[in-house]
Amino acid sequence: MSTKCLIIDDEPLAINVIKNYLDDINDIVIVDTFSNAIDAINFLKDNHVDLIFLDINMPVFDGLSFIKSLEKKPLIVITTAYKEYAAETYELDVTDYLVKPISFPRFMKSINKVFSNIEKNKKNNSITKNNRPFVFLRINKKKLQKVYLDEILVIESLKDYLKISTSTERFIIHQTLSSFTEELPSEKFIRIHRSFTISIDKVESIEGNSIEIDGVRYVIGRTYIDSVKKILISNTN
Repeated sequence: MSTKCLIIDDEPLAINVIKNYLDDINDIVIVDTFSNAIDAINFLKDNHVDLIFLDINMPVFDGLSFIKSLEKKPLIVITTAYKEYAAETYELDVTDYLVKPISFPRFMKSINKVFSNIEKNKKNNSITKNNRPFVFLRINKKKLQKVYLDEILVIESLKDYLKISTSTERFIIHQTLSSFTEELPSEKFIRIHRSFTISIDKVESIEGNSIEIDGVRYVIGRTYIDSVKKILISNTN
């Protein structure tokens, strides 16, 4: 899979230099280029990239402020005419710091760092994923769906069926809420109502006799409220 990258620089010539260098590298695809960081931020709201080549001195919003504004940081390679920001950028966990004019050999050294970090991240993600507890849900007679427990938000009873909600998907299975809840780790999931079992870690707020998960409020049943609040509150300590 190709590495998707952005180039952000207010100098067209500097953008062209990086584009020309990347023409000789098959595994990196330029998704877009921007002359200012504001447009790049708007682009990243709806698009994912793996790598950004970033200038520092730009009008309105400089490169350092741009990095600090990112919630999820891709790999970042600084491309600047100024040496004095190097220490500060490394505190921001950048992959490399290139000082203009950038030679092709120095650029390739940076690319090797990028690929090394990508491989390291893949291995770390693989190890983490393999250690995550999961369940197989029987979606129909032929299909078993693997779902990681840390992705489950709420399990809702629909008489003889359950609706299992994650942040991205919904699954309907033929099982009772009581039997399914018993299969889950009690330190991670709690029944709050005859119709709902929820993930303790996903609770965003508690108000009166209800809790909020993923922007949705769920009522705590009267017979559950004391034990639920005790567990939820103790879990925050």
